[in-house]
Amino acid sequence: MLLFGRNAELKDLGALVDGPRDRSGILIQGQPGIGKSALVDEAVAAAAIAGLRVVRTAGVEAEQNYAYAGLQRLLYPLRQGLDGLPARQYDALAAALGLADTSDDPSAYLVGLAALTLLSDTAGDQPLLIVVEDVHWLDQASIEVLAFLARRIDTEPITLIATLRDGITAPFADTGLSLMRLERLSDDHAAALLDLAAPQLPAPIRHRLLAEAQGNPLALTELPTAVGDDFDELTGTLPLTERLERTFTARGAALPSQIRSALLIAALNDSDSIAETLTATGILLGSTVGPDFLTPAVEARLITLGFGTVTFRHPLMRSATTATATADERRRAHLALADALGERPDRRVWHRAAAALGPDEQVAIELEGTAERARHPAGAIAALEQAAALSADQGRRTDRLLRAAELAVDSGRRDTAERLIETARTLPLTPRHDATAAWLLSGFEDGVREDPSRIGELAALAASVASDEYTDAAMRILWGAAMRCFWIEPGADTRRALLAVADALPIPDDDPRLVAVAAYVAPFERGDHVLGHLRALASTSGRDPEADRFLGSAALQVGAFDLAVHFSTAAAPGLRAAGRLGLLPRALAVQAWSLTRLGDLAAAAPVAAEAAAFARETGQPFMHGLTKAVQAEIAALHGDYPRAAGLTAEAERIGLASGARPVLATVQLTRGLTAFGEGRFEDAFADLSRIHDPRDPSYAPALRAYFLAELAEAAVRAGQTDALRDLLRGLTPAAESTSSPALHIGLRYAQAVLATEAADAQFLSALEADLTGWPAERGRLHLAYGEWLRRQRRVVESRTHLRTARETFDALGFAAWSERARLELRSAGESSPNPSPDASERLTPHELGIARLAAQGLTNREIGQRLYLSHRTVSTHLHRIFPKLGVSSRTDLAALLPTADNPPA
Repeated sequence: MLLFGRNAELKDLGALVDGPRDRSGILIQGQPGIGKSALVDEAVAAAAIAGLRVVRTAGVEAEQNYAYAGLQRLLYPLRQGLDGLPARQYDALAAALGLADTSDDPSAYLVGLAALTLLSDTAGDQPLLIVVEDVHWLDQASIEVLAFLARRIDTEPITLIATLRDGITAPFADTGLSLMRLERLSDDHAAALLDLAAPQLPAPIRHRLLAEAQGNPLALTELPTAVGDDFDELTGTLPLTERLERTFTARGAALPSQIRSALLIAALNDSDSIAETLTATGILLGSTVGPDFLTPAVEARLITLGFGTVTFRHPLMRSATTATATADERRRAHLALADALGERPDRRVWHRAAAALGPDEQVAIELEGTAERARHPAGAIAALEQAAALSADQGRRTDRLLRAAELAVDSGRRDTAERLIETARTLPLTPRHDATAAWLLSGFEDGVREDPSRIGELAALAASVASDEYTDAAMRILWGAAMRCFWIEPGADTRRALLAVADALPIPDDDPRLVAVAAYVAPFERGDHVLGHLRALASTSGRDPEADRFLGSAALQVGAFDLAVHFSTAAAPGLRAAGRLGLLPRALAVQAWSLTRLGDLAAAAPVAAEAAAFARETGQPFMHGLTKAVQAEIAALHGDYPRAAGLTAEAERIGLASGARPVLATVQLTRGLTAFGEGRFEDAFADLSRIHDPRDPSYAPALRAYFLAELAEAAVRAGQTDALRDLLRGLTPAAESTSSPALHIGLRYAQAVLATEAADAQFLSALEADLTGWPAERGRLHLAYGEWLRRQRRVVESRTHLRTARETFDALGFAAWSERARLELRSAGESSPNPSPDASERLTPHELGIARLAAQGLTNREIGQRLYLSHRTVSTHLHRIFPKLGVSSRTDLAALLPTADNPPA
């Protein structure tokens, strides 16, 4: 049938599949029957003409509990290409699609990367059009993978078209898909369509139908079949969707009862297999039936039969079939399907559960087994929640609800977790259940938006749980509380209470979790204790990525930035390989923050960019804010103050909204660096001083001690030396209790620039300290000492230090400090030409990350596996990178971008 009133939409879809494009696809949204599928069919036809291969899938309401059901439908025709995938990707995708048995649950992100590789490889031979209809009925696992794909196909010969009903929050938000909203047809187009569908209608009926259809194409083509004695029942105040469903109900009611039973089974089946529908129908009716049995339903235009399949012509026809059946009819249909699926236990048990008349422990146990075998948390959560509903024993019901809630927390589904915990709390809870319910929600946002008093409550709860010998649960509660001490400030009493609980736990002192708790709760008081464990454990890094992540975070808290880089760098590969993209941005954020403080901006920039992207993608706003603040700091150190200002504003919005002190502290650091670089020394001191003010939202108890060099420089130039001395006196207790490298490096610098008579000795003492791995701090000392020597008229001596500072800052890309060193050198009688731009400065942080990996000798496919990109996308980036750097090969890259493993010749 012709499409009326959709010329603009057809033009957009045609351009998408048959010409240059700057978008990855289109999401078509509209009410049921508005013509979404008709437009998709036109796009598919245009794609065939343009030479694209089409792969498609559709959400099915009955399949929502089956992980990767939609993805399986999409990728099964491409299964021959699985053999070309890297081993880890092959295992993940084969498990997700049910093509291999494995005890390991594949990460959705690893499945997504495997799907991207498979589709990219396929598109290398022939461009692809991916069609995903009825997104609102897709299973959650498939939605996650398809969203992952949509964010990464903009550089691939792949286009995606999806359809979504009105009133549904778009699950593909922030994926780059353009939204195409379908509105009702104009009066003229509606009239033309009705005249084509039912040309012989009397004028009064025609006018009435046009009014009732409200420009909905499905209504215009289907409502005419209801004209007759029953038409009055389809009009009035009922919503259009319900009127259409009644139309389809009336059409089905005219069929024999046995045909209606078969239709009900087809509607309730979680598969479109005609064999399953006919087998279950035969079980229900007590006789064998063949495909011809469904012919009356085909003639009534309710279903269509394909090769081995039976599908409803429209989802409203399916919903009308189930809605009008009695509860007993639905129950008997489910039991018949369960009997027909005897060799498919996971599907069978869902039908048995739907047929249950009350608590059924046996079915609940089978659902637990289904949850254990689930290939995605969403399927396991649904199975456990249904098992809880069928539990006769309240204790088991609570156990199942809380297990489901824990999975929801791990998979980032806060609304689901809160609902499950609220349900569990309506039941009598044991102390263990109460403890579990209490700490579960702490997995979201680390309690950033909670009242600080909540931390004290968690400390008491952890102590109570530990006294009942639930050590692991107590440790998890304690860790949740400790994390809150990083983002918000609970006060000294609460910190002491947390330490008391930690000290009483029967856990070895060098347990990474316990080390991290001590670092977060008491970074100065327990600083030496933590540093001792970190140094002892450094040789064991690389074995357990989660342990390394804990230790990297602990090292940052106690100012051991070199160790923070060591542990977080060791954690990242394991988290990548396992597809744990929820934890990966946390490790990357620690790595980027610490690299920046050490002065390695070239290494920090791509890590911070990747951390920001993954934090946003995985719904971690506070980590996204922190990484944006790090990117702002990098821009300020490079001297790109407009970019620093933009990133700072973005990070501050996030930090203020959530009360995340480390984000705001890093924001103030960047503002201080910018003000200093622009010669606004009083502003710089004011900005940096805020980090030390307990009344200020940017006050960060640990981090305030690690920006002392910047604070001291600003104070001296702003004439605020007395205020600086007051601040330093406030840090004396911390300095006496910990050997924190960052704290003592900063203190030595501050004491040197504040000194008068003994300044020479102070600078020399500071330079004699071990600054291996701290080039920025060594460069600052040389610069400050050279400036002091020149002011003392020791010009010849000053040049050596100023030259060293200039060379250091040129290498690090610290633009403002490089310029200061040059000006001082000129004043000392030595010319100092400006350096040519560093190769890394010609690339975006994302491009720099790819270029560095290529320089290390990794293939495009290996780079793609690390960065969760397709190898074709990597190739596209490298083709852009080479001309920017004036090189033509990976060998040239290795010479231009040396690494620790590949030093310059």
